[in-house]
Amino acid sequence: MVFVSLFSSIKESLQGKNLTLVFPEGTDERILAATSRLAKEGLLTPILIGDEEKIKAKADSISVTLEGVKLINPNTYEDIDEMAQAFVDRRNGKSTVEDAKKILLDENYFGTMLVYMEKAHGLVSGAAHSTAETVRPALQLIKTKQGVKKTSGVFIMVREEEKYVFADCAINISPSSQDLAEIAVESARTARLFGMEPRVAMLSFSTKGSAVSPETERVVVATRLAKEIQPDLLVDGEFQFDAAFVPSVAAKKAPDSPIKGDANVFIFPSLEAGNIGYKIAQRLGKFEAIGPILQGLNKPVNDLSRGCNEEDVYKLALITAAQSLF
Repeated sequence: MVFVSLFSSIKESLQGKNLTLVFPEGTDERILAATSRLAKEGLLTPILIGDEEKIKAKADSISVTLEGVKLINPNTYEDIDEMAQAFVDRRNGKSTVEDAKKILLDENYFGTMLVYMEKAHGLVSGAAHSTAETVRPALQLIKTKQGVKKTSGVFIMVREEEKYVFADCAINISPSSQDLAEIAVESARTARLFGMEPRVAMLSFSTKGSAVSPETERVVVATRLAKEIQPDLLVDGEFQFDAAFVPSVAAKKAPDSPIKGDANVFIFPSLEAGNIGYKIAQRLGKFEAIGPILQGLNKPVNDLSRGCNEEDVYKLALITAAQSLF
């Protein structure tokens, strides 16, 4: 199965890298089980945020060992003064040091500051927090990479020997042409992380001018901008999905395109399209949907579903660690 080999490859890439990931939800049973497993396998050093005694008690109650796992309590953190000052500096004086110390009692802000200050390589949260509670500190402190205005969320869709990237399925409700171009470039980077050579299709309800509207024009412009941002990227559009995916349809609808019905990265024109699209593939097509994986940030921060299980935490942690290497 590609799904198995995919994570085997990621685990192999992490060997000997001495990576550290922050998990702000230190007393969550799913987090405890997954981080214990990661530590046992020697893949990375987890940092659990919270009251040490409560974390240990919860771990004992579910028979989980914390060997190889680091615990940090924001209330007793010895370098809080340094962290608070770094927070104030990063927020350009929007908070006082005293305000910062109060804000940093929040596990997600505290954990994000550890990543920003390079005391950890990435962060995984969201098992008990909303997406906003996980992403907001990252946007304020870690921020997006130079040239990227917005973060975006992708799913890796896997079914036996097939794997594809779908974006944006998690963050941007109505992306502009510039947003779509940035999402395309960042999604191609994510594809490479998973061993794929990206062939990017910009999706619409039109193929190469078969319909003309503000919606289709937005995708046409996005395609041009993506090529300008990264001239060597194989990206084209606008495409209906079948023209991007089925060679015989591509030959009829877009015969001159470098995408010959063989796209493996699909950029949806809106969040509703992306979210519906990945769930149709997941439920009707029986694809495994890995994600959402956040992209475009200076350092990796990823958001779990509150309905996640231990395996979801484990897999997203591996992905987050792998992202830190690129």
